[in-house]
Amino acid sequence: MRQILKDIYSELILVLKGKTLDTLIPPILFAITLSLFDLNIALIVGLFFSSILFMVRFIKKDKKRYAIFGFLGVGIAAIFSYLNQSAITYFIPDVLGSGISLLVAIVSFIMRKPLAAYVSHITRGWPIDWFLRDDVRPAYQEVTLIWMIYFLFRTVLETTIYLTGSVNQFVWVNTLLGLPLLIFILTVSYVYGIWRLRTLKGPGVDEYINKKEPPYKGQTKGF
Repeated sequence: MRQILKDIYSELILVLKGKTLDTLIPPILFAITLSLFDLNIALIVGLFFSSILFMVRFIKKDKKRYAIFGFLGVGIAAIFSYLNQSAITYFIPDVLGSGISLLVAIVSFIMRKPLAAYVSHITRGWPIDWFLRDDVRPAYQEVTLIWMIYFLFRTVLETTIYLTGSVNQFVWVNTLLGLPLLIFILTVSYVYGIWRLRTLKGPGVDEYINKKEPPYKGQTKGF
């Protein structure tokens, strides 16, 4: 059990590293500033903070993709809000992002090119051919189904709150419920995925790379 918890922790750090600060803090800062000042100042503060995060990542030579996504997201959101002079439009990219994620997951599931497999392939660099084997793919296909349910929930929830026009409600629900729920989904995905790979009795990724013959030991760590 201790080893499983340790593996789950390592997985969460791998997936979430750098994301929380770079993409979740700007919306919270925007909402706080908006409650104290007007829309224009809130937008300036959000853009300034995102720019600082990007420069820090660049100077420290850290991975910058989340900082870039955060900056672009804040920039696009700022344009929407400024043109419409409505604070709630700041969160249009979040709503669209959840909807697009749901669409991509559905299409990948139907095409039997599971999103979970490609995310793991990009994150870890494992051969994509391994993910698409008949004795490996079902695990990623089923985890993608779990993600579809998650994205559907987020899309419906965010759209509903967006239509109410409540900025503070959107921020706190999206942040406080979104991140814990994401961690829960990733944990379930890892535990279920590893179990499912074992039941499929396919090769582990190292066995596949080294062209081992069956019987296989299977994937014991990492999904």
